[in-house]
Amino acid sequence: MPAENPLPTDFPDVEEKINSNDNQVKKGEAGSDKTESIAVMSKRQMKKLMKQKQWEEQRDLRRQRRKEKRQKRKLERQYQLESNNEGSDRKRIRRDVVPSTLRLIIDCSFDNLMVLKDVKKLHKQIQRCYAENRKALHPVQFYLTSHGGQLKNNMNENDKGWVNWKDIHISSEHYSELMKKEDLVYLTSDSPDVLNELDETKAYVIGGLVDHNHHKGITYKKALEQGIGHVQLPLGNFVKMNSRKVLAVNHVFEIILSYLEKRNWKEAFFSVLPPRKGASPLGEANDASKCELCEKEAGEDNSSDSD
Repeated sequence: MPAENPLPTDFPDVEEKINSNDNQVKKGEAGSDKTESIAVMSKRQMKKLMKQKQWEEQRDLRRQRRKEKRQKRKLERQYQLESNNEGSDRKRIRRDVVPSTLRLIIDCSFDNLMVLKDVKKLHKQIQRCYAENRKALHPVQFYLTSHGGQLKNNMNENDKGWVNWKDIHISSEHYSELMKKEDLVYLTSDSPDVLNELDETKAYVIGGLVDHNHHKGITYKKALEQGIGHVQLPLGNFVKMNSRKVLAVNHVFEIILSYLEKRNWKEAFFSVLPPRKGASPLGEANDASKCELCEKEAGEDNSSDSD
């Protein structure tokens, strides 16, 4: 029998193919890794490009913001400079202030005659008096007497800072307990006596009452009962009014302050009186009345002639 051909132990072609395939697989794997790496880098690059684009687009906005900041800082420096100048002016003005020895009292003993609404109005008027006196060239010695009741409660609720007010004497006592009787003069529109010149050694009393004419003449009667002096402001000598000559507490207070500065009643009245009072200089009011009368008479004469 012929001998069988032995199986070859080496398969060079197969091995080469296998090696070739392995190399291709490795190359493929290496290639895929490289592709993934390129893809990852592309995303990062894309983000970087996006950021760069946003930076470029917002360049004008950043420039505008920097400009606004510079302008803001400039305005702040300017405001600070003006504030310093105003402070200097204010200090200079305060040095020019010459306090008056005149005592001006708001009598708050009418608390039980007012409803809460009117008490609140009185509170606002007192606040105005305080503010005007603080900035006046000749501030008076300001007193608030018989302070209590509804007024004090309202101030505690709505104006707690009143306890820190300066240059004012606030007392629960009646003014008669704080001042000499001969120094007291009640300012009341019902008095037959007219005030011509302020006496700065006196203590003038203003009735702290908002009553809408429900208690006419009450301050005059009070002055008579207590046996103290009484006068009315010379309003009728200089002013023609469409309403009663009864003024609000703060108006009387401010007129006194204005007179101490101007030393002229007419100027004092018209620097304070509100337009709603319909105030006009007495001479001009008389002239206007005369003109109206002349026009009326002329009209009657014309009508007579036509008849």
